[in-house]
Amino acid sequence: MLTYDVDIWSIRQRKNRPKPFELRWRVGERAHSRSFKLKPQADGRRSELLAALRSREQFDEHTGLPASEFEALTTPTWFEHCTAYALMKWPKAAAKHRASIAETLATVAPAFTSTSRGAPAAPVLRRALYGWAFRAVKDTDNVLRARHEVEEPPEDIAAALAWIAENTVKMTEVDRSERLRAALDALSRKLDGNPASDNTVSRKRMALSNVLWYAVERGILAANPLLRVDWTAPDKDDEVDFRYVPNPQQAAALIEAVRQNGERGEHLAGFFGCL
Repeated sequence: MLTYDVDIWSIRQRKNRPKPFELRWRVGERAHSRSFKLKPQADGRRSELLAALRSREQFDEHTGLPASEFEALTTPTWFEHCTAYALMKWPKAAAKHRASIAETLATVAPAFTSTSRGAPAAPVLRRALYGWAFRAVKDTDNVLRARHEVEEPPEDIAAALAWIAENTVKMTEVDRSERLRAALDALSRKLDGNPASDNTVSRKRMALSNVLWYAVERGILAANPLLRVDWTAPDKDDEVDFRYVPNPQQAAALIEAVRQNGERGEHLAGFFGCL
């Protein structure tokens, strides 16, 4: 529980202790303390707590931490949140929808990492996320869990999952414009770097938005940050190559040929004619 009822006491020295300088404070009904080897260390921590009080921050009664530190401590990373989202959606999602969710989350993951140092090769990271992190299987107790928590992945996959878990940003950093734009740019391209189709971009953008709405539902984010990003997919060259499109006479001949295939051909001729 968060409260403004906080007292921060003076530092006391306890002799014959490995850390003789003890900082004590009270939050609500609970007393807290932390010991330091050096007095300047204790003074520094006391100054931090006093600064939080002066900034009118509430403190968490259970941990004794200012609200900002408590939030940073308890907020999940992007990777942890996406894993929770995939597990939540898995039971009621069709197989194709599950694959779409995993594909989207694997595609945008690099946009939400804090560094690229030591990153695994892109194909390995994609396989790790798509096939292991965002895929659910039942454990021996019949409980759905991420596949890599139930089955033992190959060494390169395990290393990739360890890296992404260690280097994914906290959810409090997800709403930065540059990260969201990088994620949107990533889902607008195919694996070969060429522009994805409009339907693919729309589908993946919707999946990304749903992940962020789930963060709002969980109380992690106050609002969906994607709504304030003014982004459009890159232009594509969608001009029709008429060398591969039948002209009206050819289309009529093709439909007539379909009509000659019995009763089913009659139905299909009408169908293709409407198209």
